[in-house]
Amino acid sequence: MTYAPQNPVDVPPFQLQRLVQEVLAPGVSGRAQVRCAQALGSEIYIGCSDGGLLRYALQADDPTKLESYTILSRQSVPGEKPIDEIVLIPSLSRALVLSDHQIHFYTIPSLDPYPIKPIRHAITFAVDDHHLKRPSPSSAPPGVSIPIEPVDFCVIKRNSIAMYVLKDRLIYQKEIPLPQGATLARRAGRSLCICDKTYYSMVDLEDASMFQLLPLSQASDPTPFVVKPSITVISPSEFLILSWTGASTLGLFITGAGDPVRGTLEWPSHPEAVCLDYPYITSLLPNNTIEIHSVETQSIVQVIGAPPSSTPSSKASSPVKLSTHSRGASSGSRSIDLDTARRTNLISSVSGYLVPSTQRSDKMRPVSIKLIRT
Repeated sequence: MTYAPQNPVDVPPFQLQRLVQEVLAPGVSGRAQVRCAQALGSEIYIGCSDGGLLRYALQADDPTKLESYTILSRQSVPGEKPIDEIVLIPSLSRALVLSDHQIHFYTIPSLDPYPIKPIRHAITFAVDDHHLKRPSPSSAPPGVSIPIEPVDFCVIKRNSIAMYVLKDRLIYQKEIPLPQGATLARRAGRSLCICDKTYYSMVDLEDASMFQLLPLSQASDPTPFVVKPSITVISPSEFLILSWTGASTLGLFITGAGDPVRGTLEWPSHPEAVCLDYPYITSLLPNNTIEIHSVETQSIVQVIGAPPSSTPSSKASSPVKLSTHSRGASSGSRSIDLDTARRTNLISSVSGYLVPSTQRSDKMRPVSIKLIRT
């Protein structure tokens, strides 16, 4: 079940376009699965279940054909354990890769290992969203230099929050006790929104204080599925969290102080994933449809239907295809769809990435022109 658009727009804000036709995971058996992905500019980075780390780049082998993402390199994280998350930090040209409870550091775009020892015993981690949005020094106009500033991030361990600063080297700041632990975290400035197995909470990192926000599930009866936590940073002092009621899922906008703002979003089932591409929220539902809400009005403005061949019971064992939900026909996209027999995830790309333009390709095709003698 999905809701119909309440205020459909004449021109839908998003269109679906294939980025990578088939991801060939580097496993010995050829059956390694895609676990996560991230993109920046003309590069896509993919993490696999066998520890494989793939790098794709947008390039055209033939000037008469549409540009496409093709694989440039394959490598593995130490230990070759499944990769759980990839976070890109454009301002430092770094990638943080979580695998086997360790955070590894790489240089982008080359994916060369960066000489910092991995952070161990990590359950999850959260880089300050403000710092993720800082531009890359290479994006500065000629003659203009962008100062390189340190980046703050938190590592959630079994019973604590470890705070770090990253620049040329890694600096440990302090540790805040977290007796109940957490499975998901997102940071915006001094506010860290976390979720454990039952509750969302907000942590003030400067005061080292914490208070509960909302249950992950408000249902009185046991649910037949696992309710996945979801936290999305909306603005410098605003988060979106999701709570299952037993009949539908509510999305609440809250500040770092725990105050509700805006209205409330609602889904007929609990989303598999939620991403922000302001002023829109994109969400992937269990029936493979994608709903797009307006952040400002909280209304549904577009629904992207499920792939014709998909079924809710399809397994993600076939080669993965990467698709994009982009606004316009070229660059600036911020959501990636991991697509197998069914859509398995939506991933937000904070700084955007390039999408091949079919319109531009049409305009660049050779055209015969008659010459006039003078």
